[in-house]
Amino acid sequence: MLLSQIFSPDRIIVNLESEDKDEAFEELVNQLVVSIPGTNRQAVLNSLWEREEKMSTGIKRGIAVPHGLTNAVEGVKAVLGISKKGIDYESLDGGPVYILFMLLFSPKVAEQHLKVLRSLAYLLDDHAFYEQLMIQKSPEGVYSCICKFEEMLLGDN
Repeated sequence: MLLSQIFSPDRIIVNLESEDKDEAFEELVNQLVVSIPGTNRQAVLNSLWEREEKMSTGIKRGIAVPHGLTNAVEGVKAVLGISKKGIDYESLDGGPVYILFMLLFSPKVAEQHLKVLRSLAYLLDDHAFYEQLMIQKSPEGVYSCICKFEEMLLGDN
């Protein structure tokens, strides 16, 4: 599954205001609810916190991938948030988080979970991708960056 199929400009925030993980989850989920009216906000938050209790999804180099399994969405849904100032996230490396990729999976597509995480990990291994995301000024610019890097990766395979 291509990341460009699950992200869209209406689910990208280029200036997250959040200062900590709790606020970041709220801000990302609110964006999802705005873009997909009727989404059960609390169910989404519960799925994120259920996963987060196992281990922080703040992985490395200022990146977090909060994700959860929930009946509140159909298929795979995603919201991307970028913070210029950094978020206190209790990351595995102890540093602040600047880019959050929130991923949600319905139980019907749970098998897609690892494929999507693997695709994202592959992109995140390229530090140029991270740098390009950080300089974007609009959701459309971020989405275009995702598409560009995805195309480059597919060209390599």
